[in-house]
Amino acid sequence: METLIVIAAVALLIALGMRLIHRLNAQHDARIAAHHFSDPFPAIFRPPGHGHHPPAEQPSGRRVTP
Repeated sequence: METLIVIAAVALLIALGMRLIHRLNAQHDARIAAHHFSDPFPAIFRPPGHGHHPPAEQPSGRRVTP
């Protein structure tokens, strides 16, 4: 009988620990989602060609005919 109580207590503690870890992970994910780490600061000036996006093709003055 004592063995069953010990097994039930251990299972209950494992379940409570899993629930606590799950809640802490969800809270941590919510904090990370609230911040935009990849956005540059507005005060930082980046010269052309050094930003996050590749430079767009600029049309040249010449026209290419097929």
